[in-house]
Amino acid sequence: MQRPYNLISDSSLVQEIFDLLRERQGRSTFSQVADSILRLSNATEDLAAALVTDLIQNDPRFSVEENYLTIIENDNENQSLNEIDFVVLDVEAISGRAIPTRMIEIGACRVARGEIREEFETLVNPELPLPRFISALTGITDEMLGAAPKFVDVADRWLTFAADSTLVAHNSNFDLNLLNYEIARVFPGSRMRNTDLCTVQLARRVAPAIENHNLDSLADYFGIEIKQRHRAGGDARATAEVLLRLLEELEICGVRTLSEARNFDSRKRASAPEAQLALNP
Repeated sequence: MQRPYNLISDSSLVQEIFDLLRERQGRSTFSQVADSILRLSNATEDLAAALVTDLIQNDPRFSVEENYLTIIENDNENQSLNEIDFVVLDVEAISGRAIPTRMIEIGACRVARGEIREEFETLVNPELPLPRFISALTGITDEMLGAAPKFVDVADRWLTFAADSTLVAHNSNFDLNLLNYEIARVFPGSRMRNTDLCTVQLARRVAPAIENHNLDSLADYFGIEIKQRHRAGGDARATAEVLLRLLEELEICGVRTLSEARNFDSRKRASAPEAQLALNP
């Protein structure tokens, strides 16, 4: 199966090569890479090139220019927030002492230019029994999952939908780690290359006065109705609406890019009256 363009190697060595090139203004000779990362100080340029290119093959972050290896940075970080495609996602999963954590549903909304433009939602057959408490929480049943596609059957459709967007989730570490785990089962040694953003962390910095930053509290604060709570589609849409409100607040504060949004913290600007957030629900 051909690896989609928005997947990259999950190898720690490849990541070390990427980080090295980033430290060196985006390019380095193969000999320098072999010396620094592979600890092969005496490798010839040809041997170094062969070893390094074998490691980074099919990873779209890299490009070869004569005797140099260069990186192609994702420019989402410095792009205007108004021009970025965000794909806001939520996954529902099963877990337990006797079973691995596996995805049972994924939902997502594409957010662009201040509105929700497209949605994605599917149940996923985990090929495992559904714990009763998960069924009670979500309303999903074994019968529903038995008729659902396996992740291998929806992986290409998901990756096409995600494309090169910035992925957003509420507590993104959980959702993205699980998503990449499922992807690695289909495309061994691979993970998504997309930039990502966590709405929990963003809300804490943009709206620190809110007592709790879980999805229910933020939705209540902003007057957002969560339809089908604990279903991936409903939670993804609510998170997308929360993201839109947070983006509005960032714009009020003069934050224009994803990089600036990551570094913004309203608590550091609290002493400046002109920088106070509106944050009217």
